[in-house]
Amino acid sequence: MSAKDVFHNTVKIALEKENWQITHDPLSFELTEKVKVRIDLGAEKLITAEKDHKKSRASRKDYYFL
Repeated sequence: MSAKDVFHNTVKIALEKENWQITHDPLSFELTEKVKVRIDLGAEKLITAEKDHKKSRASRKDYYFL
């Protein structure tokens, strides 16, 4: 496992302040036996809409940070 760079926690905190939910820290998976992928952060943000005091989930944005 590689070490986190100096910006990792800064980026994570900034995302959380903007109401992003950190979903993976880190995200690791195998594409094949020989190819393994490691992504530093996974985050998602729900975008909601409100009308007449009723809320509904309009969209979900997912991002992965290398």
